[in-house]
Amino acid sequence: MNYVLLFILLLPLKLALKLVQKKTARNLVIQTAKIGDFVNITPLLSHLKHSDALLSRSVAPLARHDATLDEIFYIEEHKSSTLSKLKLAFTLMNRYENIYLLQPNNANLFFAACCNADNKQFLSMYRRKWYQQLFYLTASGTVEHTKTTLTLENYLKLADRSLTRASYPKHATLPLLKPQDTPGEIFRTDRIKIGISISAGNQAKTIPPAIWKRLFERLSDLPCLFYVFGSPEELPRLNALYEAVGNADNMVNLIGKVSLEGLPWAISNMDFYVASDSGNVYIADSQNVPVILIYGPCCVEEQRPLGDVLLIGPNHISPSSFVFHALYAFNHPVEQLFELDPQKLDDIYHFISARSPLLAQEKKTLP
Repeated sequence: MNYVLLFILLLPLKLALKLVQKKTARNLVIQTAKIGDFVNITPLLSHLKHSDALLSRSVAPLARHDATLDEIFYIEEHKSSTLSKLKLAFTLMNRYENIYLLQPNNANLFFAACCNADNKQFLSMYRRKWYQQLFYLTASGTVEHTKTTLTLENYLKLADRSLTRASYPKHATLPLLKPQDTPGEIFRTDRIKIGISISAGNQAKTIPPAIWKRLFERLSDLPCLFYVFGSPEELPRLNALYEAVGNADNMVNLIGKVSLEGLPWAISNMDFYVASDSGNVYIADSQNVPVILIYGPCCVEEQRPLGDVLLIGPNHISPSSFVFHALYAFNHPVEQLFELDPQKLDDIYHFISARSPLLAQEKKTLP
């Protein structure tokens, strides 16, 4: 409740400054989550055309290449001390006409509530705390979000209640950044190129190597190349995967070789992307790459890729991890959450072969 006390302390100054506020017609978008969540706010950014934003530094490589964003503040730089919080609150206070709060945690609610904007639209969700009511009293309007409503659509409705998921496409960088140092093997056209993520930001959502082995074996008669995307910290997981599948000559290691800002361009050159609920599947979806989402414990009614997607979930296990209530341990073993039985493997096989008819007919002759 420290943010509540801080807001009460600032309230006299906030009210005094409101008397001298000048109209600016500027927008501020507040969403301090990670990569997938950033991609899912881009339809709203497109609708608003030009905005400032309060974001997480983890998405900085994408955000700084987004033509819809002007000035960007990063939450990590303003939470270290009470003084840094007050400085940001004062900076934002009289600067904006429109505030759009997409991630209503205590810090973001505090900064949004401090703003003297005529139009303040807050997302209200299932983890709302009683003491947050003080912050919500400053809002002009709210959009109620539940575990069965789509985050992307509710983000859009903050700006215009008539907007839907079909109103604007997603993007990851705008315009699409095409780095010159993109690895050349990404541009091959003689194989079915399948990007994969062998880890997730939430390690509890990581697909185990035995599951990947089962998938590779089912697709073994297709001419597939599997491109492993990830950060250098994921090399131990790649080694574990190699231990499970052996010397696979159809795997291309891209771990640490593609920057985050270059990731959308690299992924756009894939024919498919396979992963659990992670940022890369949303990047792939934004580039119109068909996605196979092995979603495990996640609630896909609330957030999922919206393009050409095959959803593969656990058998007879209800979702237990949500966008605003993410768990980092689950009651079921990971092998059960991400299990690929024969029917699921067949579904994946046919999803890929139906979209790659010419290559699927070729005899697999990998170099």
